[in-house]
Amino acid sequence: MADTHYLLIGLGNPGIKYELTRHNAGFLAVDDYADQQRCTLNNKKWNGLYTAQRINGQRVILLKPQTFMNKSGESAARFADFYQIPLENIMVIYDDLDLPKGKIKVAAKGGPGGHNGIRSLIQHLGSSDFARLKIGIGRPERDEQGRGIPVDRYVLGNLNDEELALFNERLALIHEALDLFLQQGVDKCMNMINGR
Repeated sequence: MADTHYLLIGLGNPGIKYELTRHNAGFLAVDDYADQQRCTLNNKKWNGLYTAQRINGQRVILLKPQTFMNKSGESAARFADFYQIPLENIMVIYDDLDLPKGKIKVAAKGGPGGHNGIRSLIQHLGSSDFARLKIGIGRPERDEQGRGIPVDRYVLGNLNDEELALFNERLALIHEALDLFLQQGVDKCMNMINGR
């Protein structure tokens, strides 16, 4: 397919109260990548905020679905269908409980891993064969009795100062991963990013 589009989807929940939560790592990363490209996701269509740009010579749509997390796939699928974007040109950026805080991992495909946004994307795209950029947020700490903040409250809690500083430190690696994906595909991206 000559000059096809790429779709980079940041996952999160819309609204000010969720802006700096751990679950909004995908939104934060996509907004920052857009800033680096000197653009803003300020167009609205199909329950999404988006921008369409040329990045590294590719036609790219940056998207933040504006449904809540568990319905993210509805908006993403509309964009993928309308612009006829093949699965191998889609990358989803989101928070991952099972990775240590600040760890960045790229995967070519996989299951939802308990993430409702990814579950919705798989359902609406009809496949799990899309790339992912996972941003580690770690799991909530537990005391000796195994007590701690419930996972749902933890992911919807705000990033603390230390977590925010770590996230900001990792943005350069996230930018590099997205650039690599657009220029050389997911396999090269995994080889260059994972383990760093």
